[in-house]
Amino acid sequence: MGIRVHAVAGLVALMVAAGCGLAGAGEQRSAAPVAASPVLEEPLAEETVEAEETEVAEESPEPVRTSSKPKKKTSKAPTASPSATEEDWSQEPACYDYVGKNISKSKAKAALRTAAARIYWRTEAPKLKLNLTLVRSVAWQESGWQSAIRNCDGGFGLMQVMPDTLDHMNQRFGLAYDATGDHRDNAFAGANYLAWLTKYFGDNYFKGSYDLSPSKCRSHSSWCLLNVVVSGYNAGYGTVDEAARKKKLPNPEYVDSVRSLMADCPCSKY
Repeated sequence: MGIRVHAVAGLVALMVAAGCGLAGAGEQRSAAPVAASPVLEEPLAEETVEAEETEVAEESPEPVRTSSKPKKKTSKAPTASPSATEEDWSQEPACYDYVGKNISKSKAKAALRTAAARIYWRTEAPKLKLNLTLVRSVAWQESGWQSAIRNCDGGFGLMQVMPDTLDHMNQRFGLAYDATGDHRDNAFAGANYLAWLTKYFGDNYFKGSYDLSPSKCRSHSSWCLLNVVVSGYNAGYGTVDEAARKKKLPNPEYVDSVRSLMADCPCSKY
């Protein structure tokens, strides 16, 4: 009796790609939409900063949007520019797509470095400074430094900036960040939000201190400014406010993941 050989089509393994920056199930979205902005003093926008932002806007390439609908998580890999990120970025979103192509990791690193070095509160809090380790680790957690990735919940790019958060930062500070069209603006918007959270939480819970040093934290889960800022980036400042009475982080897995990346990040090789 003849033996029939049936050809079986092999499924392509789903690439480990970008998304919410979720470190565990049940966590909320990063850079969560800001509902009602608390009353804080407005930062002074100096002419040099305005000139810099204008220059960035002029150089910004127009976003090239895909015509396909966001892809749900399946066994097939989404169409995207090749990236070594899939080898060492462990986050796995449920639904995402790409808008254009990812920039190189060297360009991503340069944008994050510039964003981390900027002083966002030049008059009210000139001593408030972010650090590159924090900014680059949050960006790696969120996107694996992929500039073109779009999550189905609306988060986009290097810092997975949410639309409502972007509107909040632009309106509050009189800016015009284009977080979906320019990777530098995306880095600035995300870093600016981290700075805003630092001032907000520092003023409300840490007696006006803006010290983001890891040494101020007993552990990755303790109630310290650095951990609270990281928590707020993912869960939203309102959620952290609700947890403040018990001084317990609402998303300890996410905070632990970012804090661990600050100590040892695959992004260090780029």
